[in-house]
Formats: sequence, C-alpha cells, structure tokens
Amino acid sequence: QVQLVESGGGLAQPGGSLRLSCAASGFTFNSYAMSWARQAPGKGLEWVSGIYSDGSETYYGDSVKGRFTISRDNAKNTVYLQMNSLKPEDTALYYCAKGLGRGTLREYDYWGQGTQVTVSS
Repeated sequence: QVQLVESGGGLAQPGGSLRLSCAASGFTFNSYAMSWARQAPGKGLEWVSGIYSDGSETYYGDSVKGRFTISRDNAKNTVYLQMNSLKPEDTALYYCAKGLGRGTLREYDYWGQGTQVTVSS
C-alpha cells in the first residue's frame, strides 16, 4: 500500500533552516509529481510547493518563493523541502502528497501524516 512518511520537522529560530523529507513507498515514485502543503493552527490547508515526477519542473507558493526549495531523489523514493529564512508564519503541520500524474501538482490521492514545524525565538 502507498505510504508517505514525513520527517525533519522541529523547532527553529526565525531566520533559521530546516530540511523536511518524505519517504515514499508502495507505488512507482518516479512516475508521479509530489507536493508539500501545510496547515497552520486555525487556518486552512495551504499548498507550498510541487515537483514533477522527473524533477524537471518545480513550483512554489508566493509565501515561500525564494526561501524554500523542493527536490527529489528518485533513486531513494524521497522528496525534500529545504526551508531557509524561516519566519514565525511558517509554523504549521507540513504534509507531503502524491499527485495523480507526472505533472499533477494540485490534485492528490495520498497524504502523509505530517511533520510539525515551529518557528519561534
């Protein structure tokens, strides 16, 4: 069965960095786009970033553009989110999600359980 397991969350200071990982199994990883989304306390789900199945295209939400970088290692079935210049408003539960196709960044069929990121001094 499909499994997505996020890791790498934690507490960071404003201006700091964290790297999230999402280990995938149960499907042909290199055939599907992957995305990251987040949900802050009391707010709705926000799409953060997505990457095509072959890594050729990456996209970012306006709130993270220039600070976050998505990447993937298809040999390791893992997608990453490097988060730099963190702000308190980045505090959220971060999820990775499997797209429906090679370039599908906004429609998903599986989600991970999430990893908490807290940005605070």
